[in-house]
Amino acid sequence: MSRTTNVLKRMVQLSLWVGVGFVVLLYGASISLAAIPLGTADKFGVLGGSTVTNTGASSITGDLGIWPGLAYPGFPPGTVLGTIRAGDPVASQAQSDVTTAYNFLAAMPCSIPANHLTGLDLGGMTLAPGVYCFDTSAQLTGTLTLDAQNDPNASFVFQIGSTLTTAPNSAVNLINGAANCNVEIYWQVGSSATIDLGTQFAGNILAMASVTLNTGATLSGRALARTGAVTMDTNSVSMCHSALPLPPCPAITLTPPPLAQGIKDVPYNQSITANGGEAPYTFSVTAGMIPTGLLFTNGLISGTPTTHGTSTFTVTATDANGCTGLQAYTIVINAPVCPPISLSAPPLPQ
Repeated sequence: MSRTTNVLKRMVQLSLWVGVGFVVLLYGASISLAAIPLGTADKFGVLGGSTVTNTGASSITGDLGIWPGLAYPGFPPGTVLGTIRAGDPVASQAQSDVTTAYNFLAAMPCSIPANHLTGLDLGGMTLAPGVYCFDTSAQLTGTLTLDAQNDPNASFVFQIGSTLTTAPNSAVNLINGAANCNVEIYWQVGSSATIDLGTQFAGNILAMASVTLNTGATLSGRALARTGAVTMDTNSVSMCHSALPLPPCPAITLTPPPLAQGIKDVPYNQSITANGGEAPYTFSVTAGMIPTGLLFTNGLISGTPTTHGTSTFTVTATDANGCTGLQAYTIVINAPVCPPISLSAPPLPQ
């Protein structure tokens, strides 16, 4: 009998047991007694409801799907090691199976008081297999360690009432057998999930609305959005987390902190460099605008400003490993200074 058939059979059994009130006894000792039923969604690395959008050189190991939406702008340059299915019956069935899995996860009992984590940051925690619940939002700042305790069939389930967000360069670290494709890690998110830039995340995200992977974030698992979009920006999504733990991204800093002022109609030239990561770096303006008349090319601001005033913008540097750092900048372009003007004339006639 296939694993998928076993999963579906177990799901039916659990549904019956829930009806007669035995599910608490089933999960009291270990949640590894039943696999999580992803069904046909199991082969999708990314599945969106309205759309899947991408910027940069993202890669997906597994299928990419959209239903009921049709659009997947940004592929290419994004690559898919699998099949793209936009609005077809396979994507439709996968979304149906995600709904079943989402409801299955949401119904799992979170009966241990210590596993109620509402109001706590996941950063710095080390958690054993179990069901963990947040009544509202969940936040990860820093590193969350998941300890499988050498159980090859361990399961981690996070029930989140509203949003899941991470701080930049956060990580989910897996130890004692958790870096194994048999270990189940699921994030059931009541609204939307945002995995911030440089974060190295693990697990299958099942979000009611949307999933956003910011610049350079990596996901060892799946991004499954039921009704909204999956938004990607230079990300790597791989369905198996056997390659973890991944090293955390270093702090990348940009110099100089302040930029030189300029003068309208006078040529301007300023270089921005980065350090702390692994060269080569790429640079981009990710918010705001540089002064009119200037160009930004791989860390060099040059040209001749055509207006005077103050411009604010943010520059993001991405290193060879996809780790990022950013810096907010201001350039003041001054009005030209008028030279002294003197008048002279021959003596006036008497």
